[in-house]
Amino acid sequence: MPNQPILAYFFNANIVVQLVVLILLVVSVFSWAAIFQKWLLLAKTSLILKRFEKKFWKTQSLDSLYQSTEEESEKNEGLPAVFCEGYKAFKQLQTKKNIPIATTLETVQRTIRASLTYEEEALNSKLPMLATIGSTSPYIGLFGTVWGIMMSFHALGTASEVTIAMVAPGISSALVATAMGLFAAIPAVIFYNRYMNKVDQILNRYDAFCEQFISLLQYKAMTESTKQIAEETYA
Repeated sequence: MPNQPILAYFFNANIVVQLVVLILLVVSVFSWAAIFQKWLLLAKTSLILKRFEKKFWKTQSLDSLYQSTEEESEKNEGLPAVFCEGYKAFKQLQTKKNIPIATTLETVQRTIRASLTYEEEALNSKLPMLATIGSTSPYIGLFGTVWGIMMSFHALGTASEVTIAMVAPGISSALVATAMGLFAAIPAVIFYNRYMNKVDQILNRYDAFCEQFISLLQYKAMTESTKQIAEETYA
């Protein structure tokens, strides 16, 4: 028995245990697929974030930054998307007369917050699935183990003499379900916690950027308003 292949434990197990193991195997595949996709998304988002922040603080004009960002393929992703939506709303309101600066900034802020909500949903995608897999897989595996052990002891009810050799194979096969449950749950929990921390870091940087962005728009709006008043006065 010590040299028995792992698959032999599966094939010797009860049908319910086998079904539980197969379910957990499929769950594990989905979990690793989500982990890999999430890693790609967060890596790409972080790269776009760093690149855009660098461009933002180097730019001399928000208009030129907006135009260059609109021409890039990344304009609909991450922080560039938030910037484009906010600045587009700002430019549209600036073309209309007799709109108070406070109203303009409030509208732009709502637009930015709406855009941030979409970005937050994208960043949090698949994380609930990882959390669910991490929390439920051990219990599914435990169910398979309990069922397998229960059936093993039930089969011994008709035996006149019970030995460890009669009990051990059934129990060892049933424990495969618990092992499979842990195999599915542990990576899901580890990467869920890691990705949640990364998402929080990105969202905090988004919030900090938006506060600074609104401040710059307020300064720009007040400067243009002062300039317009001066032109009308000396016209």
